[in-house]
Amino acid sequence: MTRHPRPWLLDGVAVGLALLDVWAHWDATEPLRMACGLAAAAALLLRRRLPMLTFLLTLPSVLLSDAVVACLAALYTLASLNRPRTLLVLCALAFAFSDMTSLPSPDLDLTATSTLITFGYTIATAAAAVFLGQLVHTRRDLSLKLTEISQARDHQQLLTTQAALAKERAQLAREMHDVVSHQVSLIAVHAGALQVSTSDTTTKEAAATIRRLGVQTLDELRHMVGVLRASGSRPTELTPQPALADIRKLTESCGIQTELKMDLPEDLPPTVQRAIYRTVQEALTNTRKHAPGATARIELCHASGCVRITVTNTAPTRPALPLPSAQHGLIGLRQRAELLGGTMTSGSTSDGGYALCVILPAHVTA
Repeated sequence: MTRHPRPWLLDGVAVGLALLDVWAHWDATEPLRMACGLAAAAALLLRRRLPMLTFLLTLPSVLLSDAVVACLAALYTLASLNRPRTLLVLCALAFAFSDMTSLPSPDLDLTATSTLITFGYTIATAAAAVFLGQLVHTRRDLSLKLTEISQARDHQQLLTTQAALAKERAQLAREMHDVVSHQVSLIAVHAGALQVSTSDTTTKEAAATIRRLGVQTLDELRHMVGVLRASGSRPTELTPQPALADIRKLTESCGIQTELKMDLPEDLPPTVQRAIYRTVQEALTNTRKHAPGATARIELCHASGCVRITVTNTAPTRPALPLPSAQHGLIGLRQRAELLGGTMTSGSTSDGGYALCVILPAHVTA
């Protein structure tokens, strides 16, 4: 990005050049002329706020003395602010005639060739200041236009990206509805049939758990499909967000023998409550998948401004079935904890089990 000089620095340079011009034409025998030159240099401090007045204040310096830098700087500033071109032409002519006139004893012969040549040089000098000011103004306008074009292009790219995401969300919703929901429905139906047909109590309870979880999963899938299909509308929660009160129900319906010890204040922020629930949920899911027949112990406590979540399971009593897994569960828990300013540790225990510990700050706001 190009860095432009500070305005006050440019004003200081303009005033310095004008004072240098006065010093180059200094004549102590003509105090009025020198005073006009100094006044013109000082008037340049007003050139950004009052450009037309600044030009008029610097014009006497050209008319009465040979110091012209201040007036040229004022004329440049006037042109850089896009004043009407007719006004700029008149100001350039005023500068040229003032430069050729020497008051209080004017000596101007418009019929002489030398006068016309001098006038041509003078008007060219004034035109150079005007053209330079117009060039700066055009460059400034072009920069603004380029910025607007860049912003419009970024907005168009955003709209294109959103349209592509909406298309992908709609396709994902169709896949979830046509494939995943159908298969989960079949699981729930077969579990219900097994629950009715079997006489074994353990099998009946397992089938009932599978059927209940299948129905719950279907409800969540239907809600997710609705959210995906409503892309572009107002933000919607994927599922009703869980709280501390739902943890006990989670442990009772997980299909694992669990021991829950919970000593937490009820006024924890919703973000922390969701994190606690998701941590316990993921830990129990991993236990059910990787440690069949194990029991779990859940300890939730609050101390020193932090919430400590510890889920420990015993060693499995039978081999685990091979189940598809993307290995993203613990990674997601760690990322969630770090986003809330907490930490997560996990690893095997001495008795062959597994322990998961998450510590979160209790003051995190939702």
